[in-house]
Amino acid sequence: MLGKLLSFYTRFFALWVVVLGVVAYLWPEPFVLLGGCNKGFFALTMFGIGAVLRVEDFRRITERPVIVLIGSAAQFTIMPLGAFLVTRWLGLPDVLAVGLILAGSAPGAMASNVMSYIAKADTAYSVSLTTVSTLLCPLLTPGLTFLLAKGTRLDIPFWDMMLDVMIMVVIPLFVGFGVRHALREKIEKIQPVFPAISVTFIIFICSLVIALNRDRLCEVTGLVLVAVLILNVYGLAAGYGVGSLFRMNRARRRTLTIEIGMQNAGLGATLALAHLDRQAAIPAAIFVFVCILTASALAAIWQKGQSELSEE
Repeated sequence: MLGKLLSFYTRFFALWVVVLGVVAYLWPEPFVLLGGCNKGFFALTMFGIGAVLRVEDFRRITERPVIVLIGSAAQFTIMPLGAFLVTRWLGLPDVLAVGLILAGSAPGAMASNVMSYIAKADTAYSVSLTTVSTLLCPLLTPGLTFLLAKGTRLDIPFWDMMLDVMIMVVIPLFVGFGVRHALREKIEKIQPVFPAISVTFIIFICSLVIALNRDRLCEVTGLVLVAVLILNVYGLAAGYGVGSLFRMNRARRRTLTIEIGMQNAGLGATLALAHLDRQAAIPAAIFVFVCILTASALAAIWQKGQSELSEE
């Protein structure tokens, strides 16, 4: 019963982002009070993700290095460059431009693994790509943000960001993985708890961004929503295009679509709050909701199509 309840909670991630976002807008004080725990909450998110990883997930990377390399290279070129071009095209203010570039430079979202499963894509490939991009992000996320946001008036603290990503992402991820490996049987029994923990803290991070930017939100939401939607749709389309270019099968094309179109924008929001202007976190927070929504819709369409093909 508890497992089904946690699965329902995790699956309807986007709904809780909206609900808690509304709550944070109307009653921001509790979220602001907990704002100092933001980094710790994100570290717990990554611990929860590490606790569901298996040795096999890392073994798959060495077994299929070429397609993992293709997907990882696409992840860290298509989205960061796309974010840069969208900011220039729409003429976003510097603070929002840096926030969108930071969201575009984030690694793949762990939620993409769930979406790949629902979409009848190659879930193992999705896990491999997300794991590799997460391990590369301490260098690439701050590095790409520093390079692409160089022309703005905001200072990008590359080394501070890199250290924070190591502390918030890589170390908790491996601690969670180590705990699972050491306590395998016990962890298996409570495994549905860990994705739920991760979802909870990502929802809180998005709500915190809304609470902190309550007064400015109405002024920028329309423009940022357009920018985020363009970037997300572009990422989904480019992901499918890369899969087609390298003649991957249908399942892997779907995986690349979801993996590249979705970003761990919760990390982007956390870094923006810690090192940049709080307004820079708005694009990342909105991206979390938009990418979950579009990927869910796409996964539902593909799942339905697959069911119809099976019936025939």
